[in-house]
Amino acid sequence: MNFDLSDEQRLLQQTVDDYLKTESPLSRLREFYDSDQSIDPVIWKGLGELGILGVQLPEAYGGAGLELLDLACVAERIGYAAAPGPFLAHTIAALALSLAGSDEQKEKWLPQLATGERVATLAFAEPGALWQPEQWKLSPRDGRISGQKENVLAADSADVILVGLDQGELALVEASSDGVHFDPSSGLDRTQKTALVTFDDAICDPLPGGSGVSGRVRDAALVLLAADAYGGGQRCLELAVDYAGTREQFGRKIGQFQALKHQLANLALDIEPCRALAWYSAYAWDHIPEESARAAAHAKSHVTDRFTRVARGTVEAHGGIGYTWECEVHFWLKRAIFGRTFLGTPRVHRLRAADLAGW
Repeated sequence: MNFDLSDEQRLLQQTVDDYLKTESPLSRLREFYDSDQSIDPVIWKGLGELGILGVQLPEAYGGAGLELLDLACVAERIGYAAAPGPFLAHTIAALALSLAGSDEQKEKWLPQLATGERVATLAFAEPGALWQPEQWKLSPRDGRISGQKENVLAADSADVILVGLDQGELALVEASSDGVHFDPSSGLDRTQKTALVTFDDAICDPLPGGSGVSGRVRDAALVLLAADAYGGGQRCLELAVDYAGTREQFGRKIGQFQALKHQLANLALDIEPCRALAWYSAYAWDHIPEESARAAAHAKSHVTDRFTRVARGTVEAHGGIGYTWECEVHFWLKRAIFGRTFLGTPRVHRLRAADLAGW
């Protein structure tokens, strides 16, 4: 069985790489960190114009009609560049709408979500780190909801919020509606800014097929997190190797010292096997539904865990400078810590994987 990417998928990744090298250099990333913006309008507009934000959407609504593996290929390069913005939340919310929305809902939102003219986000977590569909307690009454959702990405920039409800239902809430309030959170990773969203008798528009797809939507999000983490881990390994090949101590490049060679080899052993795990989970989502939930749980728990280890190891390989603002490694370390807990910790998803395996 061939687990390699197709030429088209590699071209898609190269397109994203080329764009982000130009529009999301480190200087722009630093500016975004210091700003109150949750979306960089220039980067976001460009991703929309390239068709990146609609990769997973049907062609009838302006998308490319591709599979989750193609979207994961993009997420990998987003993570590699530590690009700012709610790429994951936007694309997964749009995917959920395409799977479970009514024709009217799709026609209203999908064409503009595909181009990035409008922004969507996810509101899944309830207070107490309750991320999973079976844990949601927010319940609509007469078409309105009251309650709170935590860790909502780019809430202040969103036009529409996909909200997880009781019984695994899903609903759309327009962010500008009366009764929707945002309280920005002081998160660690400022490339992915979050907020606490309070709904006070806010009007919601349920997705007709929401309860039937909420689990699959969650799994798709886990796959993208794993892909993002793999891309970030790749970049960390490159940074560590590059630094070891240029930094000199005691008259030698530090990469010539055996202890550091072993450390770098261990980083490679941590991150490289994650490639197959991330890609397989994305492939299984479309082609092997009986394995997709377990594969997604495995991928999210393991790859985000390894990314965190590799990012920390990269900081250590840089020595004292690795802990400074001037050294760019901290962008990926913070991204790793964010991704490790977003949508549930590795422990949560390892337990899910064990349950799904019947252990």
